[in-house]
Amino acid sequence: MSEGPSQDLITDALTLLERIKDTGKIRRGTNEVTKSLERGKAMMVFIGGDVSPPEIVRHIPLLAKEKGVAYLEVPSAEVLGSSAGLDVPAASISISDAGSSEAELKSIVERVKQFN
Repeated sequence: MSEGPSQDLITDALTLLERIKDTGKIRRGTNEVTKSLERGKAMMVFIGGDVSPPEIVRHIPLLAKEKGVAYLEVPSAEVLGSSAGLDVPAASISISDAGSSEAELKSIVERVKQFN
């Protein structure tokens, strides 16, 4: 079995998310992420690794694979929420428009897809 994504990849992806929240478009929360995946709007998805109960986000990796969208599990919902500019933890986030960071997003997506 292959190893999961490296800490460098997670850090790079979260840094990109911080930039995209200012110039692009993100969806926050499991319901919004699910809708963006189902409607074909999601370009990449982030999932908090410590979401409790885990059933809240369990369907997201399956749906992302079905739609061919890269997804990345990050260590905590707290970190994910703060990277997205929220004052509260976020179970999941999707990027629906990369804004001025299109090329960087493509690069991160290629790196993430090695693990999906």
